[in-house]
Formats: sequence, structure tokens, C-alpha cells
Amino acid sequence: MSNLSKRLLLCFKLALKKASKTVIWLLKIILPISLFVSFLQFFGVIDWLSLILSPFFAYLGLPGEAAIVFISSIFLALYAPIAIIATLPLGVREMTILALMCLISHNMIVETAVQRKTGSSPWIIFPLRLLMSIVSALLLNWLLPAQMGDIVGSVHAAIVYESIWQMLWAWCRMAFFLVLKMSAIVSGLMFLQAVLKEFKILDVIARLFAPFMKLMGLSRDSSFLWFVAQTVGLTYGSAVLLEELEEHDMPRQDVNLLNYHIAINHSLLEDTSLFWSMGVPLFWITIPRFLLAVAFVWIVRAYRRVFPSV
Repeated sequence: MSNLSKRLLLCFKLALKKASKTVIWLLKIILPISLFVSFLQFFGVIDWLSLILSPFFAYLGLPGEAAIVFISSIFLALYAPIAIIATLPLGVREMTILALMCLISHNMIVETAVQRKTGSSPWIIFPLRLLMSIVSALLLNWLLPAQMGDIVGSVHAAIVYESIWQMLWAWCRMAFFLVLKMSAIVSGLMFLQAVLKEFKILDVIARLFAPFMKLMGLSRDSSFLWFVAQTVGLTYGSAVLLEELEEHDMPRQDVNLLNYHIAINHSLLEDTSLFWSMGVPLFWITIPRFLLAVAFVWIVRAYRRVFPSV
């Protein structure tokens, strides 16, 4: 066996060991939450919550039906709210506002748990994402033109389960494929990280992004972590994020600033492309999210200068 093969095999073994622990930890959180939300949807609790929130959503330029999408996005990954969106007759303007809200506040229980494990308080992260979702919706409702056209594509019928057993069977199928997908993605990411470290490519990536960190008010040491969060998100990237923070003892304030940024702005590739493929303008679901994240970090830095003891 060549030296290259030995190094790659070592990377593979390390990746599997680390990935298995993270996948098990994530599934312990994700599966119970998704099952609980499935029951809430089946018994109409989500619809009831959405009805209560409908008057508030009018101030955001959204119809009452949009509330069910946002509520679902808080508990679940973006595929669930997108499936619901496909059943609603929304124009481009409404879809853009709703998409930006969901991109900031999706899968929050799981992702807040990830950020809590990296060291940031969930009592800050969770309200922060909710607040930024509302702020972003208010801004877009003010900035966007009144008419932006209709979404391209047909409206599909919502899935209605005839019995609780049909709902449970659908959840079991979803859970099975989720386990497979998560195991493959997290293991692949951990293997990639191990290879990048072994061949010193990680240092190159970190140096490339380091200058941009200063402009965003973040530590130069957080460049690779920021890159991971933007490319694969918080859930799938959690193994890499946790591993990097364990190996590099970053100051707690720097970790918090990074977490504030990526709480508002992460997964620029996959999540953004899902809405873009539905006809949502790419500019309005990327730039405002990025600017809000940068602005909040600089506000926190300014606050710390005025009140250094806080």
C-alpha cells in the first residue's frame, strides 16, 4: 500500500469514528422533534397556531396562510415548509418575504442545540433568529415593489393523512431516508475535513477567507468555520464545527460573534438554491441576510466597547 493510500485510509477511519458520534447525537434530537411535529400537524395544532398569527403576518406583507409555512420552518428543515409553499397561491413578492424568513428561522431547535454545544447561549440564539426573521420581513415589505409577478409552476395539493397510522408510516419512511442521508453527508464531510487537514489544504482555505473575516467583524481564526457553515449549513456541518472548535481554543467572545453571524446567515448554497429554483429572486434572499448578520455582529462589537464588563 502506497503512502498516499495509507494516509487516505487513516483519514477515512478517523472520519467514520467522529461522524458516527455526531450522527447519533443529531438523530436523538431530530427524530423525536419531527415525530412530535407530525402529530401536531395531524391533530391540527399547527393550523390553529397559524390562524392565531395570521393578523400579525398582514403587517409583514404576507397572507394568513403564510403563517403555517413559517411555523413549520421553525421546527423542521426547509423541505417541509417548501412542500407547504407549493400548495399556496403566492406571488413572487410574498414568496420572497416568506423565503427570507424561513432561511433565517428554519430547523431552529436542532440548529440551536448545535450552537449551544459550540458554546453559545440558546436564550440568545433562538430569540435572535426569530427577531431577525421579523426584521427582514419588515424591510423587504418596505423595499420590494408592489408587483413582482407570479411564481412559475403549478400549485400542488397538500398531503392529508386519512389515519394516524398512515401518518406514522410516512414518518417512518422519512426517518429511514433521513438516517441514510445524514450518515452519508456527515461521514463525507468528516472525511473531507480529515483529508484537508492531512494535506494542509485547510490552512490554505483559512488564509484565503481570513481577510473577509475582519470586514465582517469576525476573528481570522473563524474563517474555516464560517466557510463550512455557508456551504453545508449547521446541521450537516455540525460535526466539522464541533471538531474544529475542540481543536482550536477560540476565545468565547469570538465563538459567540461567529455563532451570531451564522445563526442569521448560513447555508448559502443548498438552502438558498431551493427557493431560487422556485423562482424567488436570488439577490433578495442572499444580500439582506448577509448584511443583517454583518450589521448585528458590528452592533455587538460596538456594545462591548461601550460596556466591556458585560
